Amino acid sequence: MFEELSKGELTLYSILIFLFLENLVNLYLTRRQIFVYETSKEIPEELRDVMKKETFEKARLYGLDKANFEVFKLVCDVGIATIELYTGFVAQVWARALEVSARVGLNPANEIHVSIVFLVMINIIGIFKDMPFKIYGTFVLEEKHGFNKQTPGFFIKDQIKSFLVGQVLSIPIVAAIVYIVQIGGDYFFIWLWAFVGVVSLILITVYPVYIAPLFDKFRPLEDGELKTSIEKLAESLHFPLGKLFVVEGSKRSAHSNAYFTGLFGAKRIVLFDTLLLNKGLADDSTLADDEKGKGCENKEVLAVLAHELGHWKLGHVRKNIIIMQVQMFLIFIAFSQLFKYSPLYQAVGFPENVQPILIGFLVIVMYVLAPYNTLISFGMTILSRRFEYQADDFANGLGYSKDLGKALVKLHIDNLGFPIYDWMYSAWNHSHPTLLQRLERLKATQKKDR
Repeated sequence: MFEELSKGELTLYSILIFLFLENLVNLYLTRRQIFVYETSKEIPEELRDVMKKETFEKARLYGLDKANFEVFKLVCDVGIATIELYTGFVAQVWARALEVSARVGLNPANEIHVSIVFLVMINIIGIFKDMPFKIYGTFVLEEKHGFNKQTPGFFIKDQIKSFLVGQVLSIPIVAAIVYIVQIGGDYFFIWLWAFVGVVSLILITVYPVYIAPLFDKFRPLEDGELKTSIEKLAESLHFPLGKLFVVEGSKRSAHSNAYFTGLFGAKRIVLFDTLLLNKGLADDSTLADDEKGKGCENKEVLAVLAHELGHWKLGHVRKNIIIMQVQMFLIFIAFSQLFKYSPLYQAVGFPENVQPILIGFLVIVMYVLAPYNTLISFGMTILSRRFEYQADDFANGLGYSKDLGKALVKLHIDNLGFPIYDWMYSAWNHSHPTLLQRLERLKATQKKDR
């Protein structure tokens, strides 16, 4: 049977087999978690004093709706990917890109020109594929559970800005990648790795200062007890704090977060307004009734920041960047060894002698290396959970164990996080330990330190 298939067909079927297997695993794990949502009716003992039955039920239904939507989207994504692969969709878009290049005055014989047109076309198609899911997720699912704060106008403007910024950033990067492969010789992967590595570091540095403000409004944290306490905490850890900002995340969602940015020199700390008690406003008269009383007390905010600064102090950001750079280097080596293999292009519908560099890169990274990517992703999930425990331990060492525990519970309740998870689903999907796991760890380290 297999002897009758061409190498291109064998490559295609190998891609499809792994696509099905990987998503069958995801489907199985999600179904396990759905069973947990459907059968868990009692609040865990550790949370009975702080979580109301009504909140527990809301969190259960929210989690169930999200999981069912996740299953639906997964099935749709696999179906669409299968149709695209089997019909040679990518090759068809490339053929249209050749035609469009000629029509708009570009040179269809220039692979960089065609690659840019292809990129824009595939991104536009991607918008139409993803938009129904985004609309449902935002205006049906999140709206139903009280988290959506976006108006249709805000949503549309946000999507347009995201698309335009994406094109401005990706077009020169893709053009440079194709050019480097064309002129780089046998060791082009070294130059490619150096280029992408530098660009990624620049983007990490530039994004919070110039790009993020295009999408959300940032305001300086007002002078007061919280600001003074944060500055003292940063100073005690020798954290090079530059500015403190509050981002109005409440215009987009009711979910909460806090983070710091900056690789070199002074860094920024950003607090979501939803993290702060009453959004950090002294006068809560402008808040809706369901917003009043939400958020963390100052000590709890400090505990959350102690955790985040723990990531910096323990070198987690630096370690993640190093891992990312090593990963890119290995991927580019694999690409350099495989991109001239004709069956890869035939598998997605190209004739034997047509091998566009961008297509080869996409097929290798998305499909050929999919098993490797899956294993690495799981490994990074394990490492991330380890880093979270270490950051919790760091906050505990600063005396914030009790306040961190309170903050975690409060944020979980405000975000309708469900406290019970299937162990296999959680191990595969969660980059953070569950709430109960973190509370248990904090309790254990507290006892150990006494």
